Amino acid sequence: MASLIPGYEYDIFISYRQKDNKHDGWVSEFVDNLKGELESTFKEEISVYFDVNPHDGLLETHDVDASLKDKLKCLVFIPIISRTYCDPKSFAWEHEFKAFVEQASQDQFGLKVKLPNGNVASRVMPVRIHDLDTDDVKLFEGVSGNVMRALDFVFKTTTGVNRPLKAKEDHPNDNLNKTYYQDQINKVSLAIKEIITAVGNYGQKQEEVPKEGFKPIPVPQKNTKTKISIASVIILGLIVLGYFFIPSFSKPKEQLEKSVAVLPFINDSPNDSNQYFINGIMEEVLNNLQKIGDFRVLSRTSTDQFKGSDRPTIPEIAKKLGVNYIVEGSGQKYGNTFILRVQLIVANKEKHIWGESYEKEIKEVRDYIMIPSQIAQAIAAGVKASMTPEEKRLIEKVPTSNTAAYDLYLKANNYLKEYERNRDSSFYQNAVTFYKTALVIDPSYAKAYTGLARAYYDRYQWETYFRENYLDSMLVLIDKAYAIDNKLDEVYYLKGVYDYQHGQPDEALDNFDKSLKINPNYYSAFERKGYILTWILFDFVRSIDNYYKALNLMQGDERVGLFQNLGLAYMNAGFTEKAKDYFEQALIQNGDSATYFSLLGSLEFSKMNLENAILLKEKAKELDPAVIPSIELYSFAGKDQKAYSAAEKEVERFKKSGSFPLQYSHRIGYAYWKVGKKSEAKYYFNMQIKYGEESIHLGREYALNRTAHYDLAGVYAFLGDRVKAYQYLEELNKTRVYPLGGISYLKYDKLFDNIRNEERFQKTLNSIEAKYQAEHERARKWLEENKML
Repeated sequence: MASLIPGYEYDIFISYRQKDNKHDGWVSEFVDNLKGELESTFKEEISVYFDVNPHDGLLETHDVDASLKDKLKCLVFIPIISRTYCDPKSFAWEHEFKAFVEQASQDQFGLKVKLPNGNVASRVMPVRIHDLDTDDVKLFEGVSGNVMRALDFVFKTTTGVNRPLKAKEDHPNDNLNKTYYQDQINKVSLAIKEIITAVGNYGQKQEEVPKEGFKPIPVPQKNTKTKISIASVIILGLIVLGYFFIPSFSKPKEQLEKSVAVLPFINDSPNDSNQYFINGIMEEVLNNLQKIGDFRVLSRTSTDQFKGSDRPTIPEIAKKLGVNYIVEGSGQKYGNTFILRVQLIVANKEKHIWGESYEKEIKEVRDYIMIPSQIAQAIAAGVKASMTPEEKRLIEKVPTSNTAAYDLYLKANNYLKEYERNRDSSFYQNAVTFYKTALVIDPSYAKAYTGLARAYYDRYQWETYFRENYLDSMLVLIDKAYAIDNKLDEVYYLKGVYDYQHGQPDEALDNFDKSLKINPNYYSAFERKGYILTWILFDFVRSIDNYYKALNLMQGDERVGLFQNLGLAYMNAGFTEKAKDYFEQALIQNGDSATYFSLLGSLEFSKMNLENAILLKEKAKELDPAVIPSIELYSFAGKDQKAYSAAEKEVERFKKSGSFPLQYSHRIGYAYWKVGKKSEAKYYFNMQIKYGEESIHLGREYALNRTAHYDLAGVYAFLGDRVKAYQYLEELNKTRVYPLGGISYLKYDKLFDNIRNEERFQKTLNSIEAKYQAEHERARKWLEENKML
């Protein structure tokens, strides 16, 4: 029977190793059950290719049956992943799995298809029947080009049993994965339906994946206020102008009707030891409200400024936060009992429209979790916000059945926040200890896995940057959490972070979108998307849009970074006056004049005003001696002694911080070379080559936007290796878009003086300028259509 789609032999191809079916017929039974489920899922009959006697070993003399290649012309390929499937010497691996990936990648639909819900899925749908070694997972992912998101048919116990899940388990609840065979069969069938529905839309065209570009070195941001200086008059004038002329980011009044801020709950306990518990209740209420799409809910970082009882009036707080409703709460805990008082206030009238007191003895976690759930639902009713059945299910979900595990999780969260704030390793160790202890008590606690993944990321992000196993522990923890709860926003957010750090920006964006589907008020997801779109994919329309969405969910100190990032996005797109507006907004927010002048220096350089850029960077240094003017700007201007002095300070800074000069080594090297320190210069040039080539090999952020390619091209051009210089310039020129600052770098960079006047270099420069201009015009049209210019 032919496929539903003309030109394809089968709808589904089942690939497996013979030994996985030989003794108990597991694969045959799986195929029979799947066919039965497909009959009840599809209106039309679905064709399945399943060879009951497949080839197993791969012999050198084996001649692949030509008909197999036709049979591989299918819509969905299902490999049965066992301990032995990921074996390059097996027939199934070499002539089925690898052959399908290659074939599907080149057919009309491609290996990945866009689903009706907007997500992207691979046509390879792995079914896993054993837990795998990390090497096998990497091997699979290396061929498929995707993170392995297998549909699990694995039965695991605490005693170490790890076998295929059977159709009729005597004790299915003993399975640590908590999966039922028929439920998993149903999931496979539904996943197949999504893919076949997607490819059934004959007009479908795969969206073009934007290619990466390079970025100029971002200006370091400072959070501390600077000393009063002669810039005070300028700053005061800017502040006055800012309040009158900088546009507001709040939504129109009618859209703000259901905007809410949850203030930090006050701890009425006789001591601070229960503060973590009161914080936990507040966060549960906040997290529940954020999952209701009819609300606009500010982040916790926005309201942290109003800790304690010494607060401004409710109308003042609401005006500062740009919301119409305020949630206040206080509570205390003694023994296993807690008392909680919560109220919802209409801010402009300071009118209480709902309030409730709770007193509860905690016998099980549900006693604790259901209170924040009830509060969120009462608030939704109070402001007449609509709530879908799925949203209701999400906020009523109990994450763990063990009260001790839950209490440890809350304590771990508190310690992790302290570590993020002050980088004290003792807080990190306490957080990790409590997360791990919670998991010993309840190994199925998904949020404890994501908490531990966050902790590992915060701690080891830079320390393991150049290792092959970079952030592997984080991925393992994310996968464990996903296997337990695939409706957890943190799972997709953290997976997006991991994907981005491993050179997969499109997969990262997809995962951030999935987290936003569960939690539409997840400001960090919008912020991460904005960063990737600004600095990696150079899609300035989407980056600006996502930064605005993040700003709409945030107030307080972290807003400063968003203003600066939004300004840099406008700068990269060539809208320098808009960029300056947002740099001023950041200045108004925190008064950091040194960072402001440093950013203006970058802005002037992007407009190719080199001398103005240097003056502004030096102004920043006058205001804050810790600021180091850009080495390259001095070098570009021929101020070699100043470049050398700045390079010396950069070397000292890196030694003190324990980090490494990832994007500065060649600048340090050039500065040393110009003052005659050629042996030191060669050391730093070689270091830059090492950093660049390793980053490209490992797919790190430094290579994603081709900054590494740019730096390697510059180093090789300076060292006289034209072949390699042009090799990396050609890679650089494969990007879809270039930022305005990138053009300035190419025009001024002394590293390219040896080849600057050559026709080949000038053609590359002209190509780059044309790409920038095309993106600038696209962004202009969008901004004008949205009345933002």
